[in-house]
Amino acid sequence: MTGLIPQSFIDNLLGRTDIVDVVDQRVPLKKQGNNYTACCPFHQEKTPSFSVNQERQFYYCFGCGAGGNAIGFIMDFDKVDFPIAVETLAKDAGLEVPHEGSQNQQRRATIDTSLYDVLSDANNYYQTQLRKHPQRQTAVNYLKTRGLTGKVAAKFSIGFAPPGWHNLIKELGTNKNKQKLLTDAGLTLERNKDKSESKSQGRGSEYNFYDRFRDRIMFPIRDSRGRVIAFGGRVLGDEKPKYLNSPETKVFQKSSELYGLYELKQSRDKFDKIILVEGYMDVIALSQMGVRNTVATLGTATNVKHLNKIFKQVSELIFCFDGDEAGSKAAWRALEAALPLMQDGRQVKFLFLPRGEDPDTYVRSIGQSQFLKKVNTATPLENFLFEHLSADLDTTTGEGKARLSNLAKTHLNKLPDGIYSRLMFEKLADLVGLPAQSIAQLYSNETTLRYRRESSVPGKFSRSNESEPTPIKQTSDKKHRSFYQKPASVKAIELLLQKPEIALALTQDIQILQKAEDEGRKLLLSLIEMVRVDPKTNVYAMLGYCYGSKLGNQFTQIFRDEKITPKDGLEEEFIQIIDNILSDMQKKIELVELRSKLRSKVKPGQ
Repeated sequence: MTGLIPQSFIDNLLGRTDIVDVVDQRVPLKKQGNNYTACCPFHQEKTPSFSVNQERQFYYCFGCGAGGNAIGFIMDFDKVDFPIAVETLAKDAGLEVPHEGSQNQQRRATIDTSLYDVLSDANNYYQTQLRKHPQRQTAVNYLKTRGLTGKVAAKFSIGFAPPGWHNLIKELGTNKNKQKLLTDAGLTLERNKDKSESKSQGRGSEYNFYDRFRDRIMFPIRDSRGRVIAFGGRVLGDEKPKYLNSPETKVFQKSSELYGLYELKQSRDKFDKIILVEGYMDVIALSQMGVRNTVATLGTATNVKHLNKIFKQVSELIFCFDGDEAGSKAAWRALEAALPLMQDGRQVKFLFLPRGEDPDTYVRSIGQSQFLKKVNTATPLENFLFEHLSADLDTTTGEGKARLSNLAKTHLNKLPDGIYSRLMFEKLADLVGLPAQSIAQLYSNETTLRYRRESSVPGKFSRSNESEPTPIKQTSDKKHRSFYQKPASVKAIELLLQKPEIALALTQDIQILQKAEDEGRKLLLSLIEMVRVDPKTNVYAMLGYCYGSKLGNQFTQIFRDEKITPKDGLEEEFIQIIDNILSDMQKKIELVELRSKLRSKVKPGQ
């Protein structure tokens, strides 16, 4: 059948999707223990009973019983069918949905899984080298000089890439396919891809690939689910660059990831704030000193994706930058990124370190308690904003005050509407010596137009949506058609979609269905065999298989509209339907054979 979505693609898509991100884009979530909660979007309630579990990648409402994975949530919330839900998630993940069931497309759909595997193998290799390689002592000594213990090194899975051009390729690149995977994962390079480095290693090498990371301390970078997606390497000698990151790959986009976030979430400690620093060693050194609520960007400027990830965990963020010009510029870029996200209840502060200090050296020089005191007295966003804008202005003059007001307007208009926004306007009013109402009136035309424009966007989730959740669509009696009004194969598939494991209860020989002429029975056979091959097959994989067939849209529509829960006797009903189908098939085959025999006995011309 053409147009089918391979099960391997669906599995890969769900593997790359974090359900917390999917739900939070539509229903703002709050962290509560190991789960995230909100008022259920599928029925009206005042007390939150809707829960999202990040570890299991599953949502469930204790009030109405709605539950499922990321695909199911998109189908229910956006009121779309299965293929549209898959397309939505695939677009967010930067993937293209394959619409043909070719082997090449299925191979491409599974490549990400292979990348995770090879990255995990590389991580194990690097950790082993830190313990056993003959030249490991240089790396061990470096870590000791930075004050790191074996315990913290194990927590962050720190490893060692030994000197040499072909260590990793020898260990893991045992065939051409694995060699390509190593390159796709950003761990090796092809010699003809980088002429400068290929010349330096000599023309007579037997290898077409060479290791990207050599003679470096290795820091594995993990995604929100704990999978290794990339590495950072710190040089031990004088080689440049000092720090080297994996290139972006199909599983790693550095502008979306935060180093140390996974380790932070695994901590048993409860944090009310997160400190954002600039480097791997800063995160690790602070953790070593007992400051475990620290994450770092991966060589990129702080952006909205970073901040959203942090605000899902806590409501307070501390930016910690070096106290030099570069640190000041980085802090200002961070402030500009944070402004649109400053909802009521969130706090952003800035901790500027003395010149020549970074978080690693600073915390070791003053100790944990003094460092935490500095954190608690960090500069609030509003103070940094107005101090920065007025730095070169004489705010004792009318001209200076007017200039400050004009500069502030652009930034204040980025703030979401709320109490915090009003307080910022009041602070500006105090600085320029005007009543807050006058400041607001000056901005009113632009601000009003902005909020009207935002509120008029179709489908935009607003506060009114939050307080009045969309009720579950009630199914009409027309949709609950009698069994006898639809083909038996269609009814059987509907039951199978409710509870795929009922296929395992069949003891009958169903291969006779291969001789069926109608698509429903052929599809039924395929779905049963799918579950038998992989008992963990879920309904979304089955719907993906159905997509592209003549009946595919019918089943996805049924699954979307009819919120059916497993009932007693469902398995028995399924088996009975299969018995009826097989009996009918057998009778038809016997009738065809009988007619064929009768025709053979009739002589031509008689």
